[in-house]
Amino acid sequence: MSKHLPRFLLIEPYYGGSHRVFLHGLCEHLDVSFKLITLPARKWKMRMQLAAPWFAEGIIEALEQGEVFDGIFCSSFLDVAVLRSLLSQAGHHLPLAVYFHENQFAYPVQGGPNDAFQFTAINFNTALCADQVAFNSRYNMDTFLDGVHGYLKKASDVDVVHLVDVIRDKSVVLYPGMDYSFLDTDPRCKNDDLADKVPVIVWNHRWEHDKGPEVFFKSLEELDREGVDFQVMVLGERFQRVSKVFSEAEKTLGHRIIHFGYAETKQEYGALLDKADIVVSTARHEFFGIAVLEAVRAGCRPLVPDRLSYRELFPKDFRYKPGGLTSGLRSLLHQPEPFTVELSNQLTQCFSWPVVASQYQNWLLKLSGDRV
Repeated sequence: MSKHLPRFLLIEPYYGGSHRVFLHGLCEHLDVSFKLITLPARKWKMRMQLAAPWFAEGIIEALEQGEVFDGIFCSSFLDVAVLRSLLSQAGHHLPLAVYFHENQFAYPVQGGPNDAFQFTAINFNTALCADQVAFNSRYNMDTFLDGVHGYLKKASDVDVVHLVDVIRDKSVVLYPGMDYSFLDTDPRCKNDDLADKVPVIVWNHRWEHDKGPEVFFKSLEELDREGVDFQVMVLGERFQRVSKVFSEAEKTLGHRIIHFGYAETKQEYGALLDKADIVVSTARHEFFGIAVLEAVRAGCRPLVPDRLSYRELFPKDFRYKPGGLTSGLRSLLHQPEPFTVELSNQLTQCFSWPVVASQYQNWLLKLSGDRV
């Protein structure tokens, strides 16, 4: 008699970037069956507001045509309260788990506070109405629960603060699985002879305000004026509207730059990371840190803020205090330290899919009522 393979509906309203890569890893490494339904990665605000009724119509149609699911797995870009309400009205009740890649309580807002309020409310209702909740880091979970606590305290005439504990009791931390296969094709021991080469610094983040590019470029410009020897690569995804800080830095640091722009393929990206020696983050927010871990796997020594999720990822020797980026870089550039394959593996392997897949498997089987 063949073993029943649990079948889950995967819903992603923002199917792009790290969300897309995460779902591909999930499908590849878990011993369950998935049906994936998605929307393209654009207009995130509209996704949070209106994706739920659109998905609900498709799910109801599939269920009424005889499809069977053991549960639903979705990201926090979905308004779970609306989805479950619409499914319930149609007579369908499926257990649901939600994964928070980020949370709107901790995300730095460029608009006014009123713009963010509705999205923090959606995040809260989503966590409250889900059966199981997972966060991609403890930092993400803690800032979310702290944000919910502050949000509920504002209701001075309604005592609902206990709902923080309701959410906490069904929440876990599940680090997103990392796929290093495109980085592990070549030997990763390039930094053993750093004293004989000009160190290469890489910044491989989205070209957006929340990644703090101006802090990075200001630090490099200061070191450049001091005559410190280095080269720099700027990678990461860019968008239609890009801050002028990038074009200005391309001019002022042009004599130091060996690459400036997005790598179109994983192979090109991996080859560029292989040329670098130090990876820097200047993020104002970071709920996990995929880009830095990729660079570390490629043999780059990390230099990251002593806050955010980085405290979970890297020991304090690899973190800098507020205002300490320039001095940290100066020290590494004047006295390069070898970064071995063993140390690279030690910092990165614990987040790989082969290591974390069983945690996701058990979590989803719990949702469906199965036992491992």
